[in-house]
Amino acid sequence: MTRRYERLDPAAVHSTVERLHARIAARFPDRNLRHVAAELVGLVSEVGEQEARTRRQEHAARVASLVAAVLVVGATVFALVMAVRDAVAAATSLRAFEWLPVLESAINDTVFAGIAVWFLLAVPARLQRAATLRRLHRLRSLAHVIDMHQLTKDPERLRPGFRATSQSVDIGLDADDLAAYLDYCTELLSLVAKAAALCAEESTDAVVLDTVSTVENVTGGMSTKIWQKIATLDLPAVSRPVTSPR
Repeated sequence: MTRRYERLDPAAVHSTVERLHARIAARFPDRNLRHVAAELVGLVSEVGEQEARTRRQEHAARVASLVAAVLVVGATVFALVMAVRDAVAAATSLRAFEWLPVLESAINDTVFAGIAVWFLLAVPARLQRAATLRRLHRLRSLAHVIDMHQLTKDPERLRPGFRATSQSVDIGLDADDLAAYLDYCTELLSLVAKAAALCAEESTDAVVLDTVSTVENVTGGMSTKIWQKIATLDLPAVSRPVTSPR
């Protein structure tokens, strides 16, 4: 019996991301963060669709690899049988040391055939790994984009005593909106990690699993920094937005 809570549901993750996008668009319709959320919606949708497509392609590649491996083994066996037959036919005129080239050729053919079979059988897994890693790299890049959006959202700018310079960035948010904006960033990062986990839901590939862990660590570290900013907003001195000089 399949247990519902032992694996991520792509549809549920997609629904959660869509809901978050709607929340961001409703609160910050003029902020580019909603476009980032829309990009994540598309990526999560692609993850589900491409994972199914990748599995179909892997199945086709596995069948082709098995056929090619069988042909290689068959050709090798045929070549060895023919070589042994010719050697046996000429055995009356061959001395013992003259069998060494035949033996050496048989060993070489067997080794090369084994390498070819190993390579052919590994092709489907390599194709699946490459496709999954491409999606994971896109998710990691999106995490850095989210981090760039929150980078200048510094609660220190909301202090009454903050002195802006001509290069100060106008965040245009009060304390409540800034807290909501930063919270949305942490939710986006969390869902990026969930999308990465979806990519490896059916995988046991060590490289893929390690990359997923890397994405989770990156998003976790970014979220921690953002929550430190949100905690700073609890200070009573924070009361109003400060704009930079025009």
